[in-house]
This record gives sequence, C-alpha cells and structure tokens, in this order.
Amino acid sequence: MSTAYTGQKPTLSFWQIWNMCFGFFGIQFGWSLQMGNMSAIYEFLGASPEQIPGLWLAAPVTGLIVQPIVGYLSDRTWHKKLGRRRPYFLIGAILSSAALFVMPNSPTVWMAAGTLWILDSCINISMEPFRAFVADNLDEKQRSFGFAMQSMFIGLASFIAGYLPQLLVNVFHVSREKVNGSIPQNILFSFYIGAAVFLIAVLYTVIFSKEYPPSDMDWKSKVQESNKGFGGGVKEIFSSIVNMPNQMKRLALVNFLTWPGLFLMWFYYSTGVAAQIFGGDAKTSSDLYTKGLEHANTTSAILNLVTFVFAFSLSFWVGKIGKKFTHSLCLFIGAIGLISVYYVHNPSMLYISMGMVGIAWASILSMPYSMLSGCIPENKFGIYMGIFNFFIVLPEIIASLFFGKIMENYLHNDRLMAVQIGGFLLLLAAIVCAVIIKEKKAESY
Repeated sequence: MSTAYTGQKPTLSFWQIWNMCFGFFGIQFGWSLQMGNMSAIYEFLGASPEQIPGLWLAAPVTGLIVQPIVGYLSDRTWHKKLGRRRPYFLIGAILSSAALFVMPNSPTVWMAAGTLWILDSCINISMEPFRAFVADNLDEKQRSFGFAMQSMFIGLASFIAGYLPQLLVNVFHVSREKVNGSIPQNILFSFYIGAAVFLIAVLYTVIFSKEYPPSDMDWKSKVQESNKGFGGGVKEIFSSIVNMPNQMKRLALVNFLTWPGLFLMWFYYSTGVAAQIFGGDAKTSSDLYTKGLEHANTTSAILNLVTFVFAFSLSFWVGKIGKKFTHSLCLFIGAIGLISVYYVHNPSMLYISMGMVGIAWASILSMPYSMLSGCIPENKFGIYMGIFNFFIVLPEIIASLFFGKIMENYLHNDRLMAVQIGGFLLLLAAIVCAVIIKEKKAESY
C-alpha cells in the first residue's frame, strides 16, 4: 500500500486478518518446541531439577531487553516495500530458524543454554511487533477478533508442535534413540521441522499482508528532532514507563501474577509427568522417561487444541460479560486445571486438566492486549507493547533466580507441587482482574 494513510481504518475481511496473523503460527511453532522440550534437553544433558529455572533465564532477560527496543525502533521505521513491522518479522525469522537447527545438536548443558539465549533474542525480534501490527491495522471494533485470531494460530501451532515428536515416532517411525548419546532423534527432527515452519509462516505474512504508511509525511523528521540517537531512545522508553496509563498499570499487575504460574508449568510439567507419574529417569531409564515426556507433550498439545477452538468463542463471551470478566473466568478455569495436576494418578486425566488450562491460555494471549490497545496512544503501540512485556518477563526472571532454591530446600524437587503452586498464582490473578480492572460498558463489546 503506497498511498498515505488518512486515519480512517477500513474494516478488514476474515482472510485479510488471517494473512496478518498467520506468521504467529510459525513463531509459536518454534516457541512451543522450545517450551515443551528445553527442560528435557537440559536433563538429557545432565542438568538437575533445581538447575532448570536458572537455565531458563534466557527467555525473560532477552524479552526484557529486546522487546522494548524493537518496539521503539519499529514505531520509527518505514520501509517503502516492507513497511513498519514486517522488516523485524523477517529478520527475526531468518535468525530464529538458524538457531532452531543448532539447538538440539548442543553437546553440553551450557552450549544449549547459550544457544537458547541467541534463539530467544531472535524470536523476540519477530514476536514483539506482531502485537502492534494487529493494533496498527485494525480499528477498536476488530481488535478483539484480531488478537483472538492470533490466539487461534498460537493454539494450533502449539498443538501440532507438542504432538510432533510422538507423531514422528508413530507415523514416520523415527527412532527415540539418542543421537550421539544426548538428544532423542525424534526431538532432533522436530526442531528441524520447526525451523522450516517458522520461516515459511512469517514469509507468508510478510508477502501477503499490508501496512498503512504514516498519515503525517513529516513524521520521520519530527521523530528525529524529538529523540536524537541512542540516548533519545533510552529516554523515550523510560518516559513511557513512568507515564503508563492507569489501566495499563492494572493490567500489568494481573499479568505479573498470571505468568509465573505459566512459567512453573513450562519449567516442570513435562519432566514432572515423565518422572513422577511415569516413573522414568532422564539418566537411567530414558525410554520410559521419553514416553512420559511424549505423553506430557501430547496433553499439552490438547491444551493448545482447546486454545485453538475456544479462541473462536472469545468474541461471544466478551459480548455477554465484557473483557475483564471473560478474562477472570478463563483464568479461574485454568487455575483449577493446574491445581488438579498434582492429584492425578491416571495419565489420561491430564487431558482434562490441560484442556482447562487451554481455556485460560486462549484468553491470556488475547484479552490483556485487547484491553491494553484501547488505552495507549496509537503512535506508541510498539513501545508500549514492548513495555507491557516487562510484566511477563520480570516474574519469570524472579522465578528463574529464586525458585530453584525453593525446589531444593522446600519442595524437595517435587515438580508437580511446583505446577500446583502455579495454579494458585493463576487463581490469584483471576481474583485481582475481576476486582481492579476498569471497564466501561461500551468497551465490553
């Protein structure tokens, strides 16, 4: 689109919104492979359970640094062919795909940890502008649907990625044997496939979606006058943090309580199922442990299938009870699902537990961003979406630095107890959301 944007956003068709959001399928495919398998990769390479949180530090720290910087830069970018956000999608996708090829070939724990830092930095370059991309191109009436569409693709990609290692074994007869004594072959091939899917999906969005040029043709000179150089960028980021809208602060608190519960699930759910329900051991009985890991990943895939399906109904629930009560209810259901994991003895019951978490996940991926986009200035969508990410990554940093000691000294490395604690945090977030989030009746639809 080469003509200047006049300020009135047209109503986009289903397929136009589909094209805008499809790249998130690839981003989440790569992200889900990492989330579902990194703890196991670390344990395959010799890490102990209390070391796992610290080894996950890459994700939150890179998000804390990269996302606001990319958001700030993308607000001030315009390429005549690629637009504002799409240059970052493309660069991040190329680098992330390369890192996904390298990751499962890591020979040691610290090699894997170092590669994770690189991979997460690259994923954040692609992922951060996608939230602003939806807010840029859709008016207020369509944004809830746009973010729900992203949730749909996230759920679908996570479902396929979670089931992929087992699919490779059962359908394509790929071996579970370790390659060079470290990573099972089916997990290795899953990462290779994920690298290709990541790049192809992002390329689809880059090619088949459009962006609006700035309506003010002097925007670039005005930006350069108001914020010069690196120092100006840092000043702008800190100024935006200090002057966050009140609604954003409330949403930040809800996120700050929500995401530690998810991180504890990602840290310990898969390995907890493999070790405590299936009775496997990463060091001595790898086949039993791998089967447990595959079952956990399959139930996580059901979580994401539920996310995919439930995302279609979010607009209905928002119309009935509003955004904040939709989000609170979904968080409550997810909390019950996570808490129940600790009491499961029959592995099949985990499908129900994870399905309940899938309802929460659909809302977590869309409702906070939909509520946020209505309270921040449009010329700062990128930077404020990046700052909002602080309240996702800061609790993960805290969990990564300190939860290992809690695991070792108080929980005695009980992985499923850690998952249950995550459920109670989601429950607290649901209560806080219902109490403190402000929502006008007209904004509920």
